Amino acid sequence: MIGTLHSIVIDCPDPPALAEFYRGILGGEILSDDHTDADDRWVDLAPASGPRLSFQRSPGYVPPRWPGDDGDQQSHLDVLVEDLDAAHEHLLALGARHLESHATFRVYLDPVGHPFCTIV
Repeated sequence: MIGTLHSIVIDCPDPPALAEFYRGILGGEILSDDHTDADDRWVDLAPASGPRLSFQRSPGYVPPRWPGDDGDQQSHLDVLVEDLDAAHEHLLALGARHLESHATFRVYLDPVGHPFCTIV
């Protein structure tokens, strides 16, 4: 083993706003680290369990497409929930956009277009 997973870094245009969105889903504490250059703004979300999510300002951010068979999607988060329907209502209220539903998972986009799924 070389190391342990510390965080998952997500590019976005507004790190504080996207960190708040994911805090609404995962809970936890937002930790800010203001860098000297405002374009490099970085915000960490330390959820109650699991690895830290870090949000990095990317002024030229372009959201991935779902589905992205051409390599554009690159990665997405799976969020384990107890009830897909109950989670669905909360996610919509937070600003998620629902894309598709399946028996054991649902696909959403966060406010800046990153895909993520709820799974049971």
